[in-house]
Amino acid sequence: MPSTAHDPNYPPLQEQRIELVVPPGQKPMRLDVYLANTISHATRTRIQEAIEAGMVTIEGRRAKASSKVQPGDRITCCILRRPPIELVPEPIPLDILYEDEDVLVVNKPAGMVVHPAHGNRTGTLVNAVLYHLGVRERITIADEDDLDEETESLVLASAAVRPGIVHRLDKDTSGVLVVAKHERASEVLSRQFAERRVHRIYHGFVWGILPDDSGTIDAPIGRSPRDRKLFSVLERGGKHAVTTYRVLERYAIATRIELKLHTGRTHQIRVHMAYIRHPLIGDAAYGGAAVPSIAGLTSPRLRPLVNACAQLIKRQALHASVLGFFHPRSGMYMEFCSPLPDDLERLRLFLERTKEADAS
Repeated sequence: MPSTAHDPNYPPLQEQRIELVVPPGQKPMRLDVYLANTISHATRTRIQEAIEAGMVTIEGRRAKASSKVQPGDRITCCILRRPPIELVPEPIPLDILYEDEDVLVVNKPAGMVVHPAHGNRTGTLVNAVLYHLGVRERITIADEDDLDEETESLVLASAAVRPGIVHRLDKDTSGVLVVAKHERASEVLSRQFAERRVHRIYHGFVWGILPDDSGTIDAPIGRSPRDRKLFSVLERGGKHAVTTYRVLERYAIATRIELKLHTGRTHQIRVHMAYIRHPLIGDAAYGGAAVPSIAGLTSPRLRPLVNACAQLIKRQALHASVLGFFHPRSGMYMEFCSPLPDDLERLRLFLERTKEADAS
């Protein structure tokens, strides 16, 4: 039997036991294909998982996915029913910067996912916000046992699992984020983001010494052809993306910068900084976690500093420091700021000391 370990916020997986007799006239067919075609709402992937776990037998003997079924075969199959797709209110503390009847502005910590998705059904900002707003009952979005994999992906990508979320920060990006508390506020704020009337400033630490005091990165972004979970600059097929930056401080091995988004593509800052060969420190997905092979950072003199810095932070060194928008009810411009969190402040202090080491 496979492990039945599960998220405590969800009910245990339920075992669905099915017994079948292959009817007369059935042509020989792979077991996994036959079961996927015969058992409603059971995908081939789930069938294969059950077979690999030894939960499928033919005439009482453990079967393989490639086994051929024959008329008269008695098949016993146990499938673990997955829990429904639900929004579960959770008493997760929130760092609230501002709140009224229309909006909630929070300082999101690194490590928190904004809304439920594959692999992150609970512990997200949405779960915390629902509880904060007084919701105590689970909100069922869909019975997952009735979904095929494609439909499940569509549900998890839909607005249904992210009520009030009008923009996002990556899991390991910290900083200011606004949540709409009702549909009208969501519509107004979403329009501001779409029309690029929202003021967003980020602070980041990148590897290497940026030569110019400021710059503009105008490079289209799309799904990476090498890894569909990531993004990259694409000459063809990418979406328009513009990021501007300003140098705040240069260190011996890195640069602290202020960044402004002029578009809102997924992973935009991370992709753009990697594109100009100055990835964010700690960004494992875009080349910033390993010691980078940027000119000047591979010299024996700097290598100890680079190695020590690489060990200091385990997420991308990026913080959403300023968010400005027009209030959805009053129309008044509001701006919220968040200082560097503790881990980035420790990084800053370490990099300050590298200036002294470089001068000595």
